[in-house]
Amino acid sequence: MLTRRSFIGRSLLAGAASLLGAGPSLAQTSYWGRRQETPSDFIFGYGSLINTPSREGTGRPGLHALPARLSPDFGQVRSWCARSNRLGWTALGLRPRRPGEAGWSINGVVFPVEPNLLPRFDRRESGYDRVAVPRELIEGVTWEALPQGGTIWVYVPKSVAGPGAEPLLPDLDHPVLQSYLDLCLEGALEIGTDFAREFIATTADWSGFWLNDREIPRRPWVMTKQAGTMDEMLAATPPAAAVFGERMYPEVYAARLMRAAAQGSGR
Repeated sequence: MLTRRSFIGRSLLAGAASLLGAGPSLAQTSYWGRRQETPSDFIFGYGSLINTPSREGTGRPGLHALPARLSPDFGQVRSWCARSNRLGWTALGLRPRRPGEAGWSINGVVFPVEPNLLPRFDRRESGYDRVAVPRELIEGVTWEALPQGGTIWVYVPKSVAGPGAEPLLPDLDHPVLQSYLDLCLEGALEIGTDFAREFIATTADWSGFWLNDREIPRRPWVMTKQAGTMDEMLAATPPAAAVFGERMYPEVYAARLMRAAAQGSGR
């Protein structure tokens, strides 16, 4: 007896058989062993480029970065030496080691840069020269291996590029900005607290010309969620700890600036 259930079952079987027997079977393709093209250019970022949103804002979303470390044998020290006369503050840069200065390794990130993106980073770092890093002087710090091919670039301030040039360190008119430092430390904290402490410990030329320009500096956690963590590390980690207590709120810094202007000194 043909029931509704048996009719539906026979129809489904017949349809499946017709599909299986109709035309050649679909070709199967294996993608095993295929690799994307290896980038030819990489950048080692040691300041604000550690921060993912900052880096991707210049490059593109998904610009993957690997934690890395630059050897002391590169002969440079991360320092508050990239002065912007136009904007009136001092950013991080690299400067040559001074005579007798041991120097440190410098932690940061390495990320690939497509040819069409490299000019964007050059424009962003217009006050810096792009310098090649010998491959043997940079190491990965996690289980992810660094690229073996291509060129790794790092940006060095133009102001310290010449032989014997003295770095332009922070002064009253060109202070360290806490908002910029927060950007760098937030990037380091993406990798971990130990990485952030290493960042502080391997940065030279911390200065008492330090402006706390956070959006709400007296209640920083409202706008800067990790402000407490960063301040604790800065207060406890040399060499920043030696001058952390000299950081000033904007109104106090402004008073200091006006007092120095009236006295014609202090810069």
